[in-house]
Amino acid sequence: MKLSDLKDKIDSRLFGIISNQISELRPSQEKSINAGLLKGKNLVVCTPTASGKTLVAEIAMLNNFLTKNKKAIYIVPLKALASEKYKNFKKRYDELEVKIGISTGDLDSVDKGLGKNDIVIATAEKMDSLIRHDVPWVYDVGTVVIDEAHLVNDVNRGPTLEILITMLRTMLKDFQLIALSATIGNPEEFSHWLDAELVIDEWRPVPLRKGIMMGDELSFYE
Repeated sequence: MKLSDLKDKIDSRLFGIISNQISELRPSQEKSINAGLLKGKNLVVCTPTASGKTLVAEIAMLNNFLTKNKKAIYIVPLKALASEKYKNFKKRYDELEVKIGISTGDLDSVDKGLGKNDIVIATAEKMDSLIRHDVPWVYDVGTVVIDEAHLVNDVNRGPTLEILITMLRTMLKDFQLIALSATIGNPEEFSHWLDAELVIDEWRPVPLRKGIMMGDELSFYE
């Protein structure tokens, strides 16, 4: 799908920024559009690493903010990943003047002023804490992104993430949920739980090859 096909479907300011970076959508992005990304549908996007999942989330978050003035939260499992996303989003969308915040610290802190942001990037544990502190701005959220969503099955982080998703679905009556992962083992069951459309694709920018290395010799499988 050519990016130009989206020109009349997303906010013109967002289209202008994306069109400076790419001219054609990757398979997972096209499938997400066709699955209802721009119609507010919940999506579970299960595609390989570097296949373009993050842009799917960015389109949802920014288009909903620019057209509906709805906040977004981007939930990640690690502080390092939160910092990476924060830097990337700030750099990429600086001209939109969208306010982006990050919260990964003290779980007993409500991070006063965090609600002034349009997009909040946080770890699952921190977001869980913010909700339990009853921060009022959460009710203004229109888009929730769960990155590395397969960690709901992790013995350590899984329970917190599952409870967090459940609380958000209970609290927010009108929002779009985007779950991203490259390694969900049961995508059909997971998407059914989230009442979401399932997007699966195997395309990756660099072919994945398997092989065995012994000493200085590397042999690939055909």
